[in-house]
Amino acid sequence: MPKRGFILTGVLLATFLSAIEGTVIGPAGPTIVSELGDVSLLSWIFTSYLLTMAVSTPIFGKISDLFGRKPVFLIGVGLFLIGSLLCCFAENMQSLILFRAIQGIGAGAVVPVTFTIIGDIYSIEERGKVQGMISSVWGISSLLGPLIGGYFVDYLGWPWIFGFNIPFGLLAMWYVGRYLKEDVVKQKVQIDYLGAITFTVGITSLLIALSLGGHAYSWGSPFIMGLLLAAVVFIAAFLFVETKAKEPIVPLGLFKIRDITLANIAGLLTSALMIGLTSYLPLWIQGVQGGNATTSGLALAPMSIGWLIGGIFAGRLLMRLGSRYTSLIGLTGIVAGSAGLIFLSASSPSWLLLFYMFVYGLGFGFSFTVFTIIAQSSVGYRQRGASTALNTFMRTLGQTIGAAAFGTWLNSRISAHTETMNLAEQGVTQKDINTILAPHGTLELPERIQALLQQVLELSLHSLFLIMFIIGICGFIVTAGLRKQPPSPVESGAAAQAQIAGKREE
Repeated sequence: MPKRGFILTGVLLATFLSAIEGTVIGPAGPTIVSELGDVSLLSWIFTSYLLTMAVSTPIFGKISDLFGRKPVFLIGVGLFLIGSLLCCFAENMQSLILFRAIQGIGAGAVVPVTFTIIGDIYSIEERGKVQGMISSVWGISSLLGPLIGGYFVDYLGWPWIFGFNIPFGLLAMWYVGRYLKEDVVKQKVQIDYLGAITFTVGITSLLIALSLGGHAYSWGSPFIMGLLLAAVVFIAAFLFVETKAKEPIVPLGLFKIRDITLANIAGLLTSALMIGLTSYLPLWIQGVQGGNATTSGLALAPMSIGWLIGGIFAGRLLMRLGSRYTSLIGLTGIVAGSAGLIFLSASSPSWLLLFYMFVYGLGFGFSFTVFTIIAQSSVGYRQRGASTALNTFMRTLGQTIGAAAFGTWLNSRISAHTETMNLAEQGVTQKDINTILAPHGTLELPERIQALLQQVLELSLHSLFLIMFIIGICGFIVTAGLRKQPPSPVESGAAAQAQIAGKREE
């Protein structure tokens, strides 16, 4: 196997481990709570991972531009494995949340630098096919994560969902450490520490507010308002600092490149749709249609298959059709899939849902592949790491914001429908509402109450699917602004002139 093949193997392994951690823990949640206690902290097992990953992604992306891809990759995988090992020995929910945060920091280094390594060792003609393989890993993880997690919990114990990472992570470190050779010009560098601090505090405050607002605290509470105020102040301070820093974490000049700006916005929107789909489709299958966890996990299989196919074809078509039309194929699939969900009912045949998932997967495969190649190929080597990290960060931010916003909306609609239908007067309690939202919760309820709550859940999820459809339309409109040509390197300093020229070419 050529050296590039070994490097690609290491990159694929690391990407898979980082991606699957977002889904593998799902089936283990109830067991972890039963052993470690405090169900109120269950959501933070997911939030802490996504939050630290979102915050650390652009920081490590910039560091990789200054010090090279290999050291950042090795440090990132190392932190990820340390976090995984510590999770195996967590004694309470608080320690598990902390160790998951360590995993997220490692993933924040691994995910962007893997994309950057591919951009370094493959030409733009080759990147499409390879990027399709990388992107498909995320789709495959959405299927294998719940299946692997369920198997380990049932037969080996929940710590194994973290322990299985270690041998594969070590193998990834060996491949990249042994075969990746890079010539990093030694230079005096300045790390933007003030930018890192303001960025971390601002984004963390925002994500915590979105995660807790409307759930643990009301939106108008002093705590949430304080977090939102801190987010505004520190994000504004971060933007100011970045205009003055010699080596900014996020070069704001990147936003002068139209394709990068639009690809990042569209990536945020489609990532929000992805987390909404993977989070609430199981709720539809189990809570509305009466299926089980295995059925809901297998329903995501067509999406994974479609993702793989879409990623491969996107890479092949990009050089022929250009950025705009190739990505619009993907957004068309996403819009069509989201439109189909609006018309689902409790009695809809299973094959119809599977078809919509396949179409959704095609759309995600096309879209994410093109967005990532745009981030890689629209800048030179010196800014490729920061650009790719920014793209990855926007996707992670979209997932985090989407999870919080969709959850808040769904809870508000459930409360509204419960009040409108006078369920309290019919003997339905808050405990029953919580039960219908839990896996297999309907099995614990009397048939009369179950029917009422299934109706509430169906109406609430339909409104959520409608919002997802609107978000898909917004993503389509944003993507339509991309240039017709394939992506080509543009240094951010000359970005404005280049994009003006691009407009004239159209």
